Amino acid sequence: MDDEHYTVTVGVLGDLKHSLMRIATLTTPHQGHLMRPLREALIEDMNRYSECNGFPIKPLKIIWDLRTVLVLDDLVVCDVGAHKMWMARMFRCELPNTCIISNGFASMGIAVPGAIAARMVLPDRAVVAVTGDAGFMMNSQEIETAMRLQVPVVILIWNDAGYGLIEWKQMHQFQRSSHVDFTNPDFVKYAESFGAAGYRITGPGQLQGILKKALAQPTVSIIDCPVDYSENLKLTEQLGNLVCPI
Repeated sequence: MDDEHYTVTVGVLGDLKHSLMRIATLTTPHQGHLMRPLREALIEDMNRYSECNGFPIKPLKIIWDLRTVLVLDDLVVCDVGAHKMWMARMFRCELPNTCIISNGFASMGIAVPGAIAARMVLPDRAVVAVTGDAGFMMNSQEIETAMRLQVPVVILIWNDAGYGLIEWKQMHQFQRSSHVDFTNPDFVKYAESFGAAGYRITGPGQLQGILKKALAQPTVSIIDCPVDYSENLKLTEQLGNLVCPI
């Protein structure tokens, strides 16, 4: 997750444009499909959760339902938190720039304003903000902006009533968590207070239908989806395994 995990084999110091042009003259295109093992592993993992009926909903099932409902050129803008690790690893992008994720500074709260901006630039494509409950509350006032400007976006909240990524790291390093839990408002009533549409997932098998309904609405739609992060540490183990030998 940090720069320390990217080991530099050969460093290049120089003007970016000229350096890339020189490197290009010394290289040749790879043969075959070196990314295929990664794609096949991703599809295999996703298929295992296509019929998962657990509740709260497991991250891979949420991603499966989201990917199933969205058209290939629809956009997802992902916030920062535990959900980001799952989305970055497992959300299948078939076209460029269809899953926007804040890396680098990794600023929490980007999803809602980012989705509004994306829909304003691309009004003919559906846009979903994928966010945790904490990230959502950091910029939830922008719902007013979207309603005032009449920008229909769908906000999918992965609700675990806590700072999931911080807990994930605490459990990985210390085998215990501390001061990561909080309470949320009623997200459905909160959405309605802005004049937006609010939905709550209350059981398995509901998310796809509610996503379709929300995407069809000419207004802002907010979906409160309880998430089961019990498999976070399993993903930590997977992230340490080399899948695609590039």
